[in-house]
Amino acid sequence: MATLSDIGLSAAINILSALTFLLAFAFLKLQPINDRVYYPKWYLKKARHSPTHRGASVGKFVNLDYKTYLKFLNWMPEALKMPEAELIDHAGLDSAVYLRIYLVGLKIFVPLTILAFTVLVPVNATNATLQKDKNFVSSDIDKLSISNIESGSPRFCAHLVMAYVFAIWTCYVLYMEYETVATMRLRFLASEHRRPDQFTVLVRNVPPDPDESISEHVGHFFRVNYPNHYLTHQVVYNANKLAKLVEEEESLQNWLVYNQNKYERHPEKRPTRKKGFLGLWGERVDSIDHYTTRRNSLVKKAAAERERVLKDPKSIMPVAFVSFNSRWGAAVCAQTQQCKNPTLWLTEWASEPRDVYWHNLAIPFVELTIRRLVIAAAVFLLVFFFMIPIAFVQSLANIEGIEKVVPFLKPIIEVKIIKSFIQGFLPGLALKLFLIFLPTILMIMSKIEGHVSLSALERSSARKYYYFILVNVFLGSIITGTAFQQLNKFIHQSATTIPKTIGRTIPLKATFFITYIMVDGWAGIAGEILRLKPLIIFHIKNMLLVKTEKDREKAMDPGSVGFAEALPTLQLYFLLGLVYAVVTPILLPFIIVYFGFAYLIFRHQVINVYNQEYESAAAFWPFVHTRIVVGLVISQILLLGLLSTTAAGQLTPPLIALPILTIWFHKFCKSRFEPAFSKHPIEEATNKDTLERVNEPNLDLKEYLRNAYMHPVFKMDEDSSDEEFERGSLKDDDSLVLTKRQSRLNTPKTSRNPSAAAPADCAVDL
Repeated sequence: MATLSDIGLSAAINILSALTFLLAFAFLKLQPINDRVYYPKWYLKKARHSPTHRGASVGKFVNLDYKTYLKFLNWMPEALKMPEAELIDHAGLDSAVYLRIYLVGLKIFVPLTILAFTVLVPVNATNATLQKDKNFVSSDIDKLSISNIESGSPRFCAHLVMAYVFAIWTCYVLYMEYETVATMRLRFLASEHRRPDQFTVLVRNVPPDPDESISEHVGHFFRVNYPNHYLTHQVVYNANKLAKLVEEEESLQNWLVYNQNKYERHPEKRPTRKKGFLGLWGERVDSIDHYTTRRNSLVKKAAAERERVLKDPKSIMPVAFVSFNSRWGAAVCAQTQQCKNPTLWLTEWASEPRDVYWHNLAIPFVELTIRRLVIAAAVFLLVFFFMIPIAFVQSLANIEGIEKVVPFLKPIIEVKIIKSFIQGFLPGLALKLFLIFLPTILMIMSKIEGHVSLSALERSSARKYYYFILVNVFLGSIITGTAFQQLNKFIHQSATTIPKTIGRTIPLKATFFITYIMVDGWAGIAGEILRLKPLIIFHIKNMLLVKTEKDREKAMDPGSVGFAEALPTLQLYFLLGLVYAVVTPILLPFIIVYFGFAYLIFRHQVINVYNQEYESAAAFWPFVHTRIVVGLVISQILLLGLLSTTAAGQLTPPLIALPILTIWFHKFCKSRFEPAFSKHPIEEATNKDTLERVNEPNLDLKEYLRNAYMHPVFKMDEDSSDEEFERGSLKDDDSLVLTKRQSRLNTPKTSRNPSAAAPADCAVDL
């Protein structure tokens, strides 16, 4: 059980770590040689020039102007200066709304902290229940929790009233924020510049036709059903093997450039390597010749594979991107059922081109359900088996409980400084380390599931991560921590009193979560701004692989917010704050420090560093809102259970209504605001179409959309591929609907009556 001194030592370590990271960042960002690492976003926007091009030879690498070192904290006010409207133009709505989540945390928890410390902390601290129970393991911090109030005490009324006050304030903040974000999204979509995804839908599960190719079938279907709005389409090729060859070719090119640069620096000796695995064995050969030969061979393989993909009908998947001549047409198609068979011609809004995850478009539609079932089982097993390291972490956090059962460990861990370090710092650090590879594992699982956009992949991974955190980090830590902490009491008491013991010990786990907040939310966030890994990688690439400014730009790694990990972590802090606001308010100041500090850090990163891979117009917000409400309901249910174990049963009936009202509030918000995130208003589409026709009457929309959804591996050689890609889309002639269908009697090859040429799968009755 961590004491005040243990928490103090942990706070000192984490504050010192955070200050060290911030000072290191302040120094490193001033050096000209690191400018591209700490301001890559401005370089990508062509709004910043490298300071290494100016000054003396030493000044290109080290900042010699001592005055700049006196202003090393200027980045903090600079991060807060940019107005939100300018931030949206600069970084996108996703980044702006992500930052608003931290402000929501401050809006909720600052008033809650003031109320809790004004009302609840005095109510809890003036009791002496924990001091009287000698068999119950507790610390000084726990005397400020609800566990310090004796069973049946009327003081529980204060907690009941505060539970209602906290819930009302939280719901009010969430409602106002949902309304604001929904308005921001609609305004952003209305003011957004023309993009290919505004005119395009993704069509999946195209049925086979015995007389037409997939491309012809798609064109035929949409010419018939959208005769005045269909513009063009692009079928999807299974180019996964080609993409892998291109990736290998780029890797060999990097090795070739590295060896060429090495030879240029030391022309007296050509670089060599062994031909075996990783260059560890085999015949020694000239490295430049070796990589040149291998790359040329791979280029030929890639060219042959490319030609095969484009000419083989089997490489065309039953998937297509269909574009319309208006946003209205795309909105209608994306939001309606296309066929009487609801499993065919499935349509949805196309993701913007940079958001498409091309690899999964090649997965047959019938496999998706099986894949998702398998991954659901795998996630369950992962959550189940991860309880083992969680239990180990909790064993570190509850030394006193273990000492009672295993007394021979006492001499080793009773040294004061070691004990404080183990209990106050090590549990949070151990949990952080155990979770470090989890987001990568969950992202791989999401890719196997078959999601076809990066944004969907991140939302799916975030959902899994949230469930994992909820079950393992939160509930798992409480359950296993309680078992270790009160192990002696569990062994010597009857089974009927165990629930009461658990109910009293839930508030006591606040000390563990405090240590985790300091490790992850203080030192961890400060480490984010230092960008140590991108810094090292950039300088290695810059030294070994860079020849031109374009190469140097490729060496930059701006990264992105990473919603798959960032959002579940945020939701964990909301959950902890809401659960412990009533039962152990001492945790709230640590939550507030996290939200304020993280907002400052991430605002700086969004403005200067991160380059988002896609823009979803804050499509993730409904999930954020839902999980905050889930955290609120969990806090109310736990409080209900806790009061029911403390002989305060007369207070539970009024509390039962609270989670019911909270769920009703969520349903209301869902019906009121969520359509803005799942549907596109026809009115808005029509207005934008009208304005565009007035302002750009000569716009060639088909040319604009022609290669928008071409697979990236084909875009590398667009000039030579355009003619071949004409096979993937039909030439337009509005007066005719062409078909090669021979299998239906009395169906002409060419008809001026669209219904007469309707596809067999969803035929129009004649």
